[in-house]
Amino acid sequence: MSGHPLKQPSVLIVSDDTEFARTVAARWQAERHVPEITLVTSDVWHASTAPGHDLVIVGPVRAGKPSAILSSLDALPATAAVYVTDDTKDVSTLQSEHPHLLVVPRQDGWTGTLILLSNEALRRVEAVGRAQRAERLALDSQRHATLGRYMLEMRPSVNNALTSVLGNADLLLLEPGQISAECRDQIRTIHTMALRLNEIIQRFSSLAIEMRAGEKESQAETEAMSQGLVTRL
Repeated sequence: MSGHPLKQPSVLIVSDDTEFARTVAARWQAERHVPEITLVTSDVWHASTAPGHDLVIVGPVRAGKPSAILSSLDALPATAAVYVTDDTKDVSTLQSEHPHLLVVPRQDGWTGTLILLSNEALRRVEAVGRAQRAERLALDSQRHATLGRYMLEMRPSVNNALTSVLGNADLLLLEPGQISAECRDQIRTIHTMALRLNEIIQRFSSLAIEMRAGEKESQAETEAMSQGLVTRL
């Protein structure tokens, strides 16, 4: 995430108990980092809203609702989910039925446990996000490297083509009586654009030489450091 502003985590609390939601939100205010919290009831809840949040906390909801909500979260393994239950005997069953779900029994000290697990879940979400971004950057770098190699391989052919274009344009411009004024302007434009393309190719060639020199220097420094370590050992 270096170079980019930190994104504030987003938490969705699903509960029909307003006191539950108020208690969780108030407890989180005591933490160093407070996420963006959204409250919805089970009637408003829809699975499509979950992917827009880093964490979903399910609290007390109307009878018959928990099973449907938890099942819909099972289809979203990338979304962290915590379920606070009043039935402490049900914890092991819930965990076996919903493996990626974190279950918190609603007993003494449950708010502290909930915040602790939620913060850990948010850290995991952030770590996964960083890993995915790094993977995308690596793929982009690989594609750019492939394109760069292709351009280097094609450079002689491009130079030959540009030389031919410039040469023929020069020959046509040396015989002004053979072509109309309009054609001469068009040929001059072709000549100018060909020169510009040639300049771009030359800059690219210079950059490629600098990059190769930098890679060799970096490799030499690495080998020197490795040799120094071996000598000291």
